[in-house]
Amino acid sequence: MNRVHPLYAHLTLPQRLNHPMGHIVHPLCQQAAAEVQRYIATVDEWQEEIGNGKMFGVLVVETPEQRLGFLAAYSGLLAERNDWPYFVPAVFDFQQPDGHFKQEEARIVGLNRQIATLETAPELQAARTALTAAHQAMDKELEEWRRQMAEAKQRRDAIRQARSANEPSADTNTTEAELTLESQWMKAELRRKRQRHTATIATLEEKANQLESKIQALRIERKQRSEALQQWLFTHFELLNAQGERRHLIDIFASTATPVPPSGAGECCAPKLLQYAFAHHLKPVSIAEFWWGRSPIGEVRQHLQFYPACRGKCLPILRHMLQGLDVEEDNSGQPTEAMPTIVYEDETVMVIDKPAGMLSVPGKVTGTSVEEFAKVHCPTADGPLIVHRLDMDTSGLMVVAKTKAAHQLLQQQFLRRTVEKTYVALLERPLPATTVPQGIIRLPLRPDPFDRPRQMVDMAKGKPAVTLYEVVGDCKVRLTPKTGRTHQLRVHCAHPDGLGIAIKGDPLYGTAADRLYLHAETLAFDHPVEGKRMTFTSKAEF
Repeated sequence: MNRVHPLYAHLTLPQRLNHPMGHIVHPLCQQAAAEVQRYIATVDEWQEEIGNGKMFGVLVVETPEQRLGFLAAYSGLLAERNDWPYFVPAVFDFQQPDGHFKQEEARIVGLNRQIATLETAPELQAARTALTAAHQAMDKELEEWRRQMAEAKQRRDAIRQARSANEPSADTNTTEAELTLESQWMKAELRRKRQRHTATIATLEEKANQLESKIQALRIERKQRSEALQQWLFTHFELLNAQGERRHLIDIFASTATPVPPSGAGECCAPKLLQYAFAHHLKPVSIAEFWWGRSPIGEVRQHLQFYPACRGKCLPILRHMLQGLDVEEDNSGQPTEAMPTIVYEDETVMVIDKPAGMLSVPGKVTGTSVEEFAKVHCPTADGPLIVHRLDMDTSGLMVVAKTKAAHQLLQQQFLRRTVEKTYVALLERPLPATTVPQGIIRLPLRPDPFDRPRQMVDMAKGKPAVTLYEVVGDCKVRLTPKTGRTHQLRVHCAHPDGLGIAIKGDPLYGTAADRLYLHAETLAFDHPVEGKRMTFTSKAEF
């Protein structure tokens, strides 16, 4: 079945395929995405599911006859299917009812039922209850016997002391041999009592273990089958590249930091789209993915917003699949050539105004970082220079330590949270008139393991993150972080439980623009030598 949909456009085709990890969306992809959006809005049976959130993708292609068209895809399953005719099929269809995956999955589900049945069986519950009762009975009897032994010892000691002192009340009828014999008998009786209880417990444990061993054997079988099925699945996900080479997921992920492919790898939009294009000799022209529906719990996704492919699952796959194509550079983190402005400097500290697009410390992105700039400017510095960081895309004030002592003292201020920082942010659109002019946002954060450096809100496992905000214009807010989590201000602005509107130019949580409109406006700290309070201000250029 031909999945290429015609695309009637009078636009100049891009010379190279845009990078799937980038943020630039070509007008051709915008047009194709609009077609897909119109289509999926007409299918009633999908509306509830996609309303809860689903990623869709489009790939504009040229046919061998040089006709322009587009492919469409969705991530994972849609209404329990991966073979809807409008969309490209899965890279590997493991959902066939009579296929190996479904049959083995059914066996694993059957093992789950057997384990659940055995774990709740009355016979096992009775054995566990009897075993618990036997332990309790042993503990109770032995504790009581030890109490009696202690009382008997006190009585024997009292008799011996009275005899030694020749007291008239001394017991003269009980011999020393009898006292010793009593002590020996009570100790022996303690051992006999313990042995009797131990024998009873052993019998009960054997009965319980016989029942437990059946469950354990089923658990081992379930684990072995699950691991084998996962390996089978990963080896059957064979992905093409433009050179016609095939590699399966285990091979692709073998050289990564997480050599075991993550669950769902190969089922995202970009791999599906490229796989179909390569298999049908279609030339990829432009690619994009967009979100439909509500934002998932913890994540920031906006309805109809375009997003780059995820890094955790897709980046290793795309490195393979894009080989042989003329692809633009990943534009998701282009550095600036601008240098910081020195706002203040003395023998121990330097305050700089960092431009947007500059890293605080050296990283994967090329270009001068604040740390490298400081090393050149302060060649005699005798300790670590960087005390705190700003995101690469954030501009504004940073303090740099020029001595080891200053670094330690400034770090202590950050740890005690006596350093005061405020930021100004321009939002993508005006805040609703109902927005409270001032408030506190408390949303705990943790990294998204499959799409770093994106952060997620996690009320159970996230680290506390607190931000004070003040509305200072229709689209402008002043933000005061009380904690220093990665992307804290960006997520607190974009998340539905925060301000609900992303910062303008935020490519991760909103829409990419010429820059991220977030600026560290004020910075206040105690001078590490003189102790006086120092406050610096840098007005945002937006």
